[in-house]
Amino acid sequence: MNCFRFHSGEKKEEPTSIKSGSGRSNSSTNAEDDVRRSGSELHSKDAYENSTESLRRTALPSLSQRPSNLKVFTVPELKSATKNFSRSVMLGEGGFGCVYKGFIKSGDDPNKKIEVAVKQLGKRGVQGHKEWVTEVNVLGIVEHPNLVKLVGYCADDDERGIQRLLIYEYMPNRSVEHHLSTRSENPLSWSRRLKIAEDAARGLTYLHEEMDFQIIFRDLKSSNILLDEHWNAKLSDFGLARLGPPEGLTHVSTAVVGTMGYAAPEYVQTGRLTSKSDVWSYGVFLYELITGRRPFDRNRPKSEQKLLEWVRPYLSDGKKFQLILDPRLERKQIFKSAQRLAIVANRCLVKNPKSRPKMSEVLDLVNQIAQSSLSASPELPLKNFASAQASQETKSKNKRRVTDLKAGETNWFFRIWRPKHQRAS
Repeated sequence: MNCFRFHSGEKKEEPTSIKSGSGRSNSSTNAEDDVRRSGSELHSKDAYENSTESLRRTALPSLSQRPSNLKVFTVPELKSATKNFSRSVMLGEGGFGCVYKGFIKSGDDPNKKIEVAVKQLGKRGVQGHKEWVTEVNVLGIVEHPNLVKLVGYCADDDERGIQRLLIYEYMPNRSVEHHLSTRSENPLSWSRRLKIAEDAARGLTYLHEEMDFQIIFRDLKSSNILLDEHWNAKLSDFGLARLGPPEGLTHVSTAVVGTMGYAAPEYVQTGRLTSKSDVWSYGVFLYELITGRRPFDRNRPKSEQKLLEWVRPYLSDGKKFQLILDPRLERKQIFKSAQRLAIVANRCLVKNPKSRPKMSEVLDLVNQIAQSSLSASPELPLKNFASAQASQETKSKNKRRVTDLKAGETNWFFRIWRPKHQRAS
């Protein structure tokens, strides 16, 4: 089966909005309100046409013509699998629509049934359909242990009209967001959080660097990282994903969409999308794992609502740093490991996107932290993240910051660019 055309993010069709990440969902599909940014034109027409037209000419045909192993389902099959989309098997409800648990016949053994999650498109019109098509295109051709597997899809007609559904592998341990919530009865242990950080970095590395084309995830957040029965973390919800820029171009220009608190500042300002936008989001996610807090939380005092602004004063002092650690963890035991992870997060959150590391470099560092955390041997030194184009003096300073894990060394975080305040409506 050939995939549908991969949506390239045409300006006239895609809304200029970011989602509010101020509330946690009780399900793995986070229901969030759209937050409209003022101004509909976030990038110049010339820059837009230069990048997207080239993308359409080169990358789209090769992607849409790749073979896919997705199974095509009918509405009756999915009604049978989900007890006629009964609320008794509903796993959650998000911006896309409702998600149900179901059972389908195994492709390997027809006598065996396997658990799946069935996502049904809600009445969101054209935009929801575009995200549905994007998921089919992306997950129909990519496969990795740290990406949620798309089993199949349905585009069928019944008495209610066109039905658009996606069928995924079932992830019984829900989302990382769910387990970081204060309502969670079983908070994630530190070792499990490190494993999740590794898995997420591995999934992004695959998308950015390990294929003959690049995919920018564009909506990395804790609610989009799901956990299987063995607590392996997998990236999910590729409705906002985009192909990376073709050779010769530095970025893809798109309207700004995403989730408040996670979006990279340069992307919010200009609409210029690169893989380094995902790196920024990953840095925010690391602070989520460290603190157990949301990136943006209206339920907290005003001075604590924005995670990155709240943690900043605590990073320059070792004694203060432990105050930002998730109180559900053994702070003394994880202190050094958490401090090292914060240094990696800070590197992902550098103002200049070109100075941020690639995800493969981030993965290497997180792997070192996870290994040293489990080992009784002295902690491994972190590698130097300095840019190859940086001066020798800058390289030396950066190397000292990464390898010397004293708390006083983290004060360079204050140079992180502060994004403009985003007003929610």
